[in-house]
Amino acid sequence: MTPFSCLPCARSTTSPDAFLLRYPHLRLPKCRHYEPQLPKIENLMLRPFQVPTRPYLPILSLRNSRRTHPCANISSFAEAEGGKEQDDEAIHLGTRQEDAKPNEEYLPGMAQAFNISSRTASAIAISIAFAALTLPFFMKSLGQGVGVKTKFLSYATLLFGFYMAWNIGANDVANAMGTSVGSGALTLRQAVVTAAILEFSGALLMGTHVTGTMQNGILVANMFQGKDTLLFAGLLSSLASAGTWLQVASYYGWPVSTTHCIVGSMVGFGLAYGGAGAVFWTSLARVASSWVISPVMGALVSFLVYKCIRRFVYSARNPGQAAAAAAPIAVFLGVTGISFAAFPLSKSFPIALAQALGCGAVGAVLVYNLIRKQLGHLLEKSASSHSEPQESTTQTKNLGLLSDVAGPKGTQLEIVYGVFGYMQVLSACFMSFAHGGNDVSNAIGPLAGALSILQGGASSAEIVIPNDVLAWGGFGIVAGLLIWGYRVIATIGKKITELTPTRGFAAEFAAASVVLFASKLALPISATHTLVGAVMGVGFARGLNSVRAETVREIVTSWAVTIPVGASLAVLYTWILTKLLSFIL
Repeated sequence: MTPFSCLPCARSTTSPDAFLLRYPHLRLPKCRHYEPQLPKIENLMLRPFQVPTRPYLPILSLRNSRRTHPCANISSFAEAEGGKEQDDEAIHLGTRQEDAKPNEEYLPGMAQAFNISSRTASAIAISIAFAALTLPFFMKSLGQGVGVKTKFLSYATLLFGFYMAWNIGANDVANAMGTSVGSGALTLRQAVVTAAILEFSGALLMGTHVTGTMQNGILVANMFQGKDTLLFAGLLSSLASAGTWLQVASYYGWPVSTTHCIVGSMVGFGLAYGGAGAVFWTSLARVASSWVISPVMGALVSFLVYKCIRRFVYSARNPGQAAAAAAPIAVFLGVTGISFAAFPLSKSFPIALAQALGCGAVGAVLVYNLIRKQLGHLLEKSASSHSEPQESTTQTKNLGLLSDVAGPKGTQLEIVYGVFGYMQVLSACFMSFAHGGNDVSNAIGPLAGALSILQGGASSAEIVIPNDVLAWGGFGIVAGLLIWGYRVIATIGKKITELTPTRGFAAEFAAASVVLFASKLALPISATHTLVGAVMGVGFARGLNSVRAETVREIVTSWAVTIPVGASLAVLYTWILTKLLSFIL
C-alpha cells in the first residue's frame, strides 16, 4: 500500500486539514514528523458508524499523483554526461523516478491544481458565476430605451459571448503559459495570476475596436442581406457551437484553435442556410492547410533554436557566461522584430525601424541588468573558479549544429537555467498580453455583430465594438483561465515532452517568431498549432522517443474534427434558436 505524507514532507500530498474536510470518516494518521514509523492505509482507524462503501486507494495513492512540486528547483533539470537529461524531481521529492512519471489519464480538480481548499475553489467559481449573471445589467451595451424583449435578447447575447470567451481562456491561454509551467519557470498559481492580468489588459487595451460581421472572411455577406433574424441566430449559434467544442476539448486537455472553432461554426451555418455559394472555399482551404504548415514550421524552428542553444551555449568554455551574453542579444532581436512587425509606431518605414530598434535596445538593457542583479554572484563564482583544458576548445570547434553536446552541471547549470527561465517568463508575458488583444475578437466579434443587429438593425460589413464589450470579453477569458485553464496547460507543459527552461524558451521563441513572420507574409497559421509543433520539435531534438506519440495523436485528431464538429453544432443550434426567436419576436 502507498503511505501518506503531510504537507511539510512533500507539497504534492494532501494536507491533513484538507483531507479531513473531504473525508471526515477517515482519521488521517500522523506522518514521520511526529512518529518514527508511517502507518499504512490498511492500518487507518475507521469510525464504527461510518464504513466506506468502496476503497479510497485512487484518492490516497499519492505517489502516482500528477501533483508535483509547483516549481521544481534547478536539480530537477540536471543533465547527465553525453547530453542525456534525466529528471531528478522524483529524487528531490523523496520518491522513486518511475513513480514520478505523470499519469496520462489523470487531471486534478481546481482545488488540487492550485493547492487550495475545495471551499475556496467553490467560492471562486460561485463568485465568477454571480458576476457573469449580474454585470450585464450595468453595461451600456444591454440597450437603453429599448423594449423588454430586446433587453432580454441582449442579455442572452452577452451571456453567449461570455461563454465563448470563458472557453477561450480555458483552452487558448496555454499557448502563453503552458511551457513556462512545464519547465518550472513559473508555478501554476503564478502563471494563472500573471496571465489573468495580462490577458485582461491586452483585451481591453489592444482588442480591436472594429470587426467584420462575417468573421474571418469565411461567409459571403451578400447572401444574408435582409435576413437579420437569421443572421442574428447564426452569430449566436456560432458562439454557442464554438464554445461547446472548446469546452469538450478543454475538459480532455486538448489544445485546439479557437479561430478554427469559429470558422467551423460559420461554415456550418453558411452551408445550411445560405448554400454552397455562401462560403469562401479558398479561405476554408487556407485554414485547413494551416493544420500542416503551422506545426511543421513550429517544430522546425524550435528544433534549430534548441540545437543552437546546445551548440553555442552548452559547449562554451563557460556556459553560464555564454547564456548571460546571449540573453540580451535574443531579447534585442525579439523585441525589435515584434515592435516593428506587430506594433509599428509610425507609418514611415525609417521612423518605425528606428523606434523598433530603440525598443529592442531598451529591452536588452533591462534584461542585462536583471540577469546581473539576480545571478551576478553566480556569474562571478563561475568566472573565478572556471578553468578548462585547451583540448576542450579544440573539441568545441569540431562540433556541428546537430552534434550531441553534454549539458553543464552545478553552478553552470544553475546560471543557464536561471537566465533562460527569466527569458521564458518575459516571452510568456508578452504572448499572454498579445493573445488577449488578438483572440478576444473570436468571442466579441460575433457578439458585437449580434448586438448591433438586435439593437440597431445594422448588418454592415464593419461594426464598432464598445469598450464595455471589450472588457466583458477580457473578463470571460480570465474566468475561464482561473477555473479550467490548468487542464490544457498540463498538456502543453507536461504531456507532450518533458520541458526545462532551455527547452521551454526554445519552444516559445520559435512559436512567437513563426506566428509573427507568417502573419506578415499572409501565410495561414495557427498560434495553437504552431506552439504544439514547437514543443514537439524540442522533443525531437532529444530523440523521437522523447515525444509521447499517444498525446500527439489525440491532439491531431482533435484538430481534424474541429471544423466538422463546429459546423454540425452550429446547424443544430441555429435551428433551435430560429424556433425560439419565432416565438419571442
